[in-house]
Amino acid sequence: MTPQPTTDPRATIDTVFRLESPRIIAGVARIVRDVGIAEELAQDALVAALEQWPRDGVPDNPGAWLMTTARHRAVDLIRRRETYARKLAEIGRDLPQAAPPQEPADPDGIDDDLLRLVFTACHPVLSREARIALTLRLLGGLTTAEIARAFLVPEPTVAQRIVRAKRTLAAKNVAFEVPYGPDREARLGSVLDVIYLIFNEGYAATAGDDWLRPALCEDALRLARVLSALMPKEPEVHGLTALLEFQASRTAARTGPSGEPVLLKDQNRARWNRMLIARGVAALARADATSQGAPGPYALQAAIAACHAHAYRYEETDWGRIATLYGLLAARSPSPVVELNRAVAVSMAEGPGQALALVDAVAAEPALRGYHLLPSVRGDLLARLGRTAEARAEFERAASLTANARERELLLRRAAGLP
Repeated sequence: MTPQPTTDPRATIDTVFRLESPRIIAGVARIVRDVGIAEELAQDALVAALEQWPRDGVPDNPGAWLMTTARHRAVDLIRRRETYARKLAEIGRDLPQAAPPQEPADPDGIDDDLLRLVFTACHPVLSREARIALTLRLLGGLTTAEIARAFLVPEPTVAQRIVRAKRTLAAKNVAFEVPYGPDREARLGSVLDVIYLIFNEGYAATAGDDWLRPALCEDALRLARVLSALMPKEPEVHGLTALLEFQASRTAARTGPSGEPVLLKDQNRARWNRMLIARGVAALARADATSQGAPGPYALQAAIAACHAHAYRYEETDWGRIATLYGLLAARSPSPVVELNRAVAVSMAEGPGQALALVDAVAAEPALRGYHLLPSVRGDLLARLGRTAEARAEFERAASLTANARERELLLRRAAGLP
């Protein structure tokens, strides 16, 4: 131990545990084969650090200390189980003994504890809300209170989701492994969807007083980067990473001085982060290089984002290419929301009249019922066509549908600003 009297051990413990907890939980879960127990053992290691570090000083390698302590406790737990099993055998040798789970050989050589934890936390047996909560808890290092605050739900609700998710994984006997063969693509899709949903909630909050929640975007981007390093041969992993890099590059320009939303056409592009854009370009190139067929949905969305990133002025945007890419995305992953976005691109490339016809064609889709961006887009198209009274009504309707205070203010301002 190296005493560090000028450093607050508790602050160090909090920082180190937040950074290292995913790896600690993953390493311990490989031993105990249960993410719930693994998290408890990781918390035990944290308690040990809180007891020892203020007294003895922060160790030279705090992360390794926590990992070693948690693994020792995991081994002790396994030994206690084995001792209990032996005692049962002595009492009644006819009692059946559960064989240790057999781990399937992985033909692609993926053998990473953190990757196993990602796939376990995002297992399709869990609901979408449970996957998000468990992923942020185990991989993002967020507390239950932080997750509840981020998604504007009561803390007990988040706590119940996490507890139920762990119980479900244990009850369903979900293996702590990375799937391979035909199961991997389906499971990988679940993983990518969870990361994408976390980022989107930070990028455009569905409710509350803040338009952006940058911490959620950072957590999702970090998870995507980790996943791309762990799965370098998966094009859609790189596609998602590229998409999030491009989107995150605009963060500083997406809000005004008071936190109000700034529309894409009004953003100061000098404030876009060029380093993140370069990272997005590199990730998109990796997606293209590893793809053996048509690009996947995330790669296509990343290509669309790249079109915006390459335009130094709004007027230079290649809307024709964006409309084409949305057409490919609609063919690859049909969705009314994709069609709505395609209509926006068509309106810029070919005019609002044709776009309005596209919007009206999908307006009755059940998925868009109550979706505030439908009347928002329609209001914009009507305003450009000079149909201001109808446009004002659409903007007001959109404002009534959104649960985000900042977005509601923006939509009402657009309604009031019409001649």
